[in-house]
Amino acid sequence: MEELVGLRQGSSKPVTLQELWGPCPRVRARIRCCAPDALAGVLEWVKEKLFRVDEDWYFLAILGVLMALISYAMNFAIGRVVRAHKWLYGEIGDSHLLRYLSWTVYPVALLSFSCGFSQSITPFSGGSGLPELKTILSGVILENYLDIKNFGAKVAGLSCTLATGSTVFLGKVGPFVHLSVMIAAYLGRVRTRTIGEPENKSKQNEMLVAAAAVGVATVFAAPFSGVLFSIEVMSSHFTVWDYWRGFFAATCGAFTFRLLAVFNSEQETITSIYKTSFPVDVPFDLPEIFFFVALGAICGVLSCVYLFCQRTFLGFIKTNRYTSKLLATSKPLYAALAALVLASITYPPGVGRFMASRLSMRQHLDTLFDNNSWALMTRNSSPPWPAEPDPQNLWFEWYHPRFTIFGTLAFFLIMKFWMLILASTIPMPAGFFMPVFIMGAAIGRLLGEALSVTFPEGIVAGGVVNPIMPGGYALAGAAAFSGAVTHTISTALLAFELTGQILHALPVLMAVLVANAVSQNCQPSFYNGTIMMKKLPYLSWIRGRKIGSYPVTVGHFMDCAITTLAKDTPLEQVVKVVTSTDEAQYPLVESTESQILVGTVKRAQLLQALHAEPACWVAGQQCCLQDLLAGGCPMEPVTLQLSPETSLHQTHHLFELLNLQLLYVTERGRAVGAVTWVELKKAISTLINPPAPK
Repeated sequence: MEELVGLRQGSSKPVTLQELWGPCPRVRARIRCCAPDALAGVLEWVKEKLFRVDEDWYFLAILGVLMALISYAMNFAIGRVVRAHKWLYGEIGDSHLLRYLSWTVYPVALLSFSCGFSQSITPFSGGSGLPELKTILSGVILENYLDIKNFGAKVAGLSCTLATGSTVFLGKVGPFVHLSVMIAAYLGRVRTRTIGEPENKSKQNEMLVAAAAVGVATVFAAPFSGVLFSIEVMSSHFTVWDYWRGFFAATCGAFTFRLLAVFNSEQETITSIYKTSFPVDVPFDLPEIFFFVALGAICGVLSCVYLFCQRTFLGFIKTNRYTSKLLATSKPLYAALAALVLASITYPPGVGRFMASRLSMRQHLDTLFDNNSWALMTRNSSPPWPAEPDPQNLWFEWYHPRFTIFGTLAFFLIMKFWMLILASTIPMPAGFFMPVFIMGAAIGRLLGEALSVTFPEGIVAGGVVNPIMPGGYALAGAAAFSGAVTHTISTALLAFELTGQILHALPVLMAVLVANAVSQNCQPSFYNGTIMMKKLPYLSWIRGRKIGSYPVTVGHFMDCAITTLAKDTPLEQVVKVVTSTDEAQYPLVESTESQILVGTVKRAQLLQALHAEPACWVAGQQCCLQDLLAGGCPMEPVTLQLSPETSLHQTHHLFELLNLQLLYVTERGRAVGAVTWVELKKAISTLINPPAPK
């Protein structure tokens, strides 16, 4: 059937496309000839304009979308396993023994498999992974930590850990950041091999920082706080040029993650994960600012207690004769025993009745962010404890007629405090940010409920009385406590992105700042504390600014016992030095007498040149190092040097900013010593913990 395109002028007869186009043979031939070339030119112009920043757009977009797919698939599978556990617990009957076994055996089996499977493939899959990533981004090479073979072990282990639900009370953020960085490192290697360009360490670090932002964004669907969190946690110095990479990749990941929920009919449109119903007109009164600041101080003090106890208990587990032997010989057995203790405590008909143990971690936050006062709602009535959690009244799980709301919230905090510390000692893939976030929400909720009872009608401000919303205090407490534990400010923005509202921006930010002020002056962050316990080669922040750190110079802590090689050194002496030491490189000086530093020479290249037997050796002549250098042994110039008068702070900034591991110290050009991160770390430790006077 011919396609009709119009009517002839002055006639009702229709015109077909063939009739309209037929009388123009020259035009048709010209278009047929030029169309392919014109189309190719247009496509080339679009490609040049759209992708003029090289292939970073492709790389970052693929990374964001891929991590969103992995995150959503994990959540989907974990949700099915958790629902199966709840169905089994509900359908097994009224026998307490069978119900107890169904409640405890499930997490015990999952944690044992998580620990055993992940540790059998690679020991790098345990923990959150953020302390090790901080160390890598500081310039230290941790062999095989970002190998793609660790990816499967981390995914399987993390899925089993999260499938235990709120019984073990662990999160997803840290391990997922590790997964994202592993994928970024793998894609970077693939791109390097495909294009054929040399490996660029600076470019690799830029992509790893962007990948860390993607890891956070695809867990919480929060691109802004994901980028800021990666800046605060992962790197001490951040290049502004990396901003667009982080935001672009995080936005792609967060958008895809929420879009998948819409496609799966979980949401009608793209919305925040934890919705709140705070009133828009007056979310809080001005006098409540004082209580939010007090909440920040409380969260700061409690975070210091938590960090100290967690680090102390972790050290005890590693040094205790029985636990250290168990962890060395049978990690799955240790995980099973710890899971049995945690699951037994959270058993709902037992102690778990007072901890809202039937709620998932998401339901914990949904209920804690409720803007209604539970204490006032239960003042004249006692709602019954339902046989199954009521989806419309999940807050009933927090109420007990004898314990009251205050008793259950306080008991929840006390128990989860030490239970989370115990869970952090299990060598399995697990995150600790979300549990800390929930604990902070419980702290804020407890204060908010106490204020609502103290001021049942609300606080009078400007002649208007507005009721107190405990949910607002829970939001501020979650951001403040998690920010104090991790030493970050971005948790305030994360709270806003998670809930989709910014009504409490000022009080939440003030609470976070106060909590950080208390925590940062008393304890290292959770991640830095883990670095200290694992003895990773990472330079900590100089916290001893008020105890005389500025007068300390390089001359006080440099290593003066360095082995130099002069150009006039005989080859016999060079062979003796190379075989008797194991240094990776040697400082090269002009002569034995002058000791003027001119460069460095690597040990491996020296050995290669010596094995090649220089021509002077074959001829029986007296040879020196200069002959090796002239024969092709490469020498690298020293572009950056320290002086004995360089301050500790300047040296620390150089090592952090340039990701250095070694700098030589010269005085008037003469090599007098060297500074590595070992000496620098000892100097900082001496400042923070000065030795006792004799």
